[in-house]
Amino acid sequence: MIGAVDIGGTKIAVGAVRGDGSIATRLECPTAPEQGFRAAMQRVTGMLREAASRNDGRLEGIGVACPGPLDPFTGIIGDVGTLPGWQGGNLEKELERAFGVRVAVENDADSAALAEATWGAAKGASRFIYITVSTGIGGGIILDGELYRGVDGAHPELGHQVLDASGPLCYCNAHGCWESLASGPAMTAWVREQNPSSDSLTAAQICERARAGDALALRAVERESYYLGLGLANLVTLFTPSVIALGGGVMRSADLILDGAKDVIRRICTQVPAEKTELRLASLGADTGLIGAARAYLHRYH
Repeated sequence: MIGAVDIGGTKIAVGAVRGDGSIATRLECPTAPEQGFRAAMQRVTGMLREAASRNDGRLEGIGVACPGPLDPFTGIIGDVGTLPGWQGGNLEKELERAFGVRVAVENDADSAALAEATWGAAKGASRFIYITVSTGIGGGIILDGELYRGVDGAHPELGHQVLDASGPLCYCNAHGCWESLASGPAMTAWVREQNPSSDSLTAAQICERARAGDALALRAVERESYYLGLGLANLVTLFTPSVIALGGGVMRSADLILDGAKDVIRRICTQVPAEKTELRLASLGADTGLIGAARAYLHRYH
């Protein structure tokens, strides 16, 4: 039984996950990043103890999925935009001290990629990219069964590839990166620019309005399809993977978005066999992060 921690910008999921990827116990609390790293670790530790107590009291080890930048080999958090004030917090050290077991810390998108490659939409695929489209855009790359890392173990930030240098400024310091153009908040920001009275609309609500035939919402969905497709087309041209799996909250409206994105890929990926790259929806659902945290531990130590 593996302890699993999935840290997000708004909530933290904690659980006990079996060796086959099935969840035995799941608990959740608000992230409340403004309360600080130490307070969050106290909540996580409490939930892990509860999860262990429901499963014979013993965890073999602990896996943690956390947004980057972070160092996966020390467990130290970098300057994460959604976790202000947490910089320098050491996830590995805190949990090892509390539980006396090995801890594997991994970027959340890399964790999800490992899980989808083992138990989900890309099972059996040797060259695979996982992309999550939600509050931000991130991804993980699996090549021949191994997680791709950059220099010093760095996680490639696929969501910050620049698509339109005249686009909006992102916190990454680039104008018009993929995240600034195709994430959920990017949809919301664009609709607000077109119609300031729509200030409170979420990406999900925009998609609902598009289904009802709202003209502005339909334009927003068309724009989302284009920029999602453009970023994916870059990945297809660069990596020609056998599978790209798409997850995250925005992809709950894939029926509105995905066909347009596929059209963009077909139109501009002329130098590679793009038709051999299959786009799939991630299959592990809302618990991908939790399952991915456990898979990160197994990948590191088994």
